[in-house]
Amino acid sequence: MKIPFIDLKKQYQSMEKELDIEIKKILSSGRYILGRNVEKFEKEFARYCKAKYCLGVNSGTSALHLALAALGVKEGDEVITQPNTFFATAEAIAYCGAKPVFADISPRDYSIDIKKLEKAISEKTKCLLPVHLYGTPAKIDEIKKIAKRNNLFLVEDACQGQGVFYKGKHLGTFGEIGCFSFYPGKVLGCGGEGGAVITSNKRLYLKMRALRDHGQTEKNKHKFVGYNYRMEEIQGAFLSIKLKKLKGWIKKRQQAAKVYNRFLKDLVVTPLDSVLDISNFQYYVIRCKKRDQLKKYLQGNGVVSLIHYPTPVHLQKAFSRLGYKKGDFPIAEKAAKEILSLPLYPEMTKKQILYIVNLIKKFYSK
Repeated sequence: MKIPFIDLKKQYQSMEKELDIEIKKILSSGRYILGRNVEKFEKEFARYCKAKYCLGVNSGTSALHLALAALGVKEGDEVITQPNTFFATAEAIAYCGAKPVFADISPRDYSIDIKKLEKAISEKTKCLLPVHLYGTPAKIDEIKKIAKRNNLFLVEDACQGQGVFYKGKHLGTFGEIGCFSFYPGKVLGCGGEGGAVITSNKRLYLKMRALRDHGQTEKNKHKFVGYNYRMEEIQGAFLSIKLKKLKGWIKKRQQAAKVYNRFLKDLVVTPLDSVLDISNFQYYVIRCKKRDQLKKYLQGNGVVSLIHYPTPVHLQKAFSRLGYKKGDFPIAEKAAKEILSLPLYPEMTKKQILYIVNLIKKFYSK
């Protein structure tokens, strides 16, 4: 049996006619960037998240940079995040000339450790940037209290958190700004690159709207030196169509995760049962012994698995100037050697999941 990590072709086929109709409309309209489709999605996504404002941008990386730039993060400032994340989280901090500062993680949920976060705060800290990794909420209510107590901005990297509600609030609405990615492989993905920021602060919204389009407050009037972070019309249309299906897709992902958990919990470290009805399971991540050998074994039997992420950001060559070294964040470093993401997508069948489960059982029985 051949099982891909994600099956975007099958997803496209389930909404082919609707998507094709919208694409043809856009191509015939002659308006390809920041038109009615982008505006429509912005309104729909803001309403979905229960935020006042949403801006569509061209990637999750751009969303993160736009948020920090709008808050005035600059050279000499420090922004605290976690080392076990996609490179873009720290990259966006560097774009502003600020210093990424890392705090180690909790061993079971992979989110930033609250006590270590507090210890990392200095007089140069301007912003906290927690990551809702794998679509599972960080301890965001506690992090918000820390931000408020220390008079710090709070930006949420919710690039993997589409459709996730925590204590009645959508991820991205706890801080000043929430950032999302709509990369094709995301739970809510475009037909290319895309992202968004959400906020309920009008001043920040207006500043980000200008910065998104070369700093323009109106045509040819540039109040700021901005960026070209505009969203394409086709992506706005894709996202509006897919947003209607998001709740159902997440339910199917949660059901798949429950099947995995039921059969794997005695073999490997599975996601916590407490998040099975909360996470969107952007990735279903296990921790296991002989990770690399298991990955190779699955590949040899037709199953594609991935590692999110094999090298913590503080050990990436691009950030060697920060002076971090192996052993600085032992929990994140240990996790990076043991984590493995198994295939999980709404179109997966129970038969496919059990095939993977049985392969893992066979591997560990040898």
